[in-house]
Amino acid sequence: MPDNHHAAETADHLWDIQAVNFRPDEPFTLTSGKKSPVYVDCRKIIAFPRARTAITAMAVDLIARKIGRENLDAIAGGETAGIPFAAWIADRMDLPMLYVRKQPKGFGRMAQIEGEMAEGARVLLVEDLATDAGSKLAFVEAMRQAGAKVSDCFVVFHYGIFPASTAKLAEIDVRLHGLTTWRDVLASARRGGHFDEAALSAVEEFLDDPEGWQSRHQD
Repeated sequence: MPDNHHAAETADHLWDIQAVNFRPDEPFTLTSGKKSPVYVDCRKIIAFPRARTAITAMAVDLIARKIGRENLDAIAGGETAGIPFAAWIADRMDLPMLYVRKQPKGFGRMAQIEGEMAEGARVLLVEDLATDAGSKLAFVEAMRQAGAKVSDCFVVFHYGIFPASTAKLAEIDVRLHGLTTWRDVLASARRGGHFDEAALSAVEEFLDDPEGWQSRHQD
């Protein structure tokens, strides 16, 4: 669950940089393969200094309160979208930064984890967003096989409508932390008048029943 302390502000920043996309007639296909009429492009944050500075500060605050700076030895970004966020967070927290490949590179050391990591290091996995958390499972497994202790994952945006995202991670003893969710983004849209009520109601229909919405919008 997001921290209400920062959820609204993060959602407002996403709207300000036009990172929120709405396309009910031509649904987006998410990394997980699921269809969605809405999509948040967290990669846009890297191009907006004010938004990225504020979001990084909120991320560090959440991590410090929910996990504890003293309980972490390194920050790891998931290839590729998690890498810049991990770098900013590691810099602000004065911690080593790593990044995790989706699969070992096919040459040289065949490394899947780049950087320097001691055996037993307590590592926080950082990604831009989470839908069903499938990619997080692979990253956590890779780090644990390399000797890391991973008990937490941070994302800027958590869809918050697919229970599997937290359930799958809980099964491997990993907690998911996010700054904001679709519910927060929808509330921000209403405050800012970003869409008319008909459009917002269409989004809400998806949020209330994402699986049913997908079955009604199959190709």
